[in-house]
Amino acid sequence: MPTRILLTALAALSLSTAALADAGHSHGEERAYGVPGDPAKPGRVIQVTMRETDGKMEFVPSRLEIRKGEQVKFMLRNNGEMDHEVVLATLEENMKHAVEMAKNPDMEHDDPNAKRLAPKKTGEIVWRFTKAGEFDFSCLIPGHREAGMFGKIIVK
Repeated sequence: MPTRILLTALAALSLSTAALADAGHSHGEERAYGVPGDPAKPGRVIQVTMRETDGKMEFVPSRLEIRKGEQVKFMLRNNGEMDHEVVLATLEENMKHAVEMAKNPDMEHDDPNAKRLAPKKTGEIVWRFTKAGEFDFSCLIPGHREAGMFGKIIVK
């Protein structure tokens, strides 16, 4: 019996230590703008198109209103002639990440809040917005955000 108690205590300590060691790096953690969604659960579908027109790069639509707690499946389509990406984050996080992207423009994203697409390809991001506020979605490939490829998510 005492061995079982000791093992239970060690397991709990191990789990809490692992959680502390992983702070800020887990793909499932809650962020300022929410958590990864569950693809098995229903949610609103929003089509977001990436394109280039007349020297401008853009998302259509570029402004989204979402209810707090709502899960959204973003159906992404790159109608452009070059790679584009969508990165959901706070504006501050995206601007900071844009600096890193400028240093490493071929950086690939393997995050639940980001998706890079080749021309004429599709993809999706499933996200649940757990907090109210204004958030950003941007293409952080160098020069793309500056050419107009960003949008605003308003969570009420």
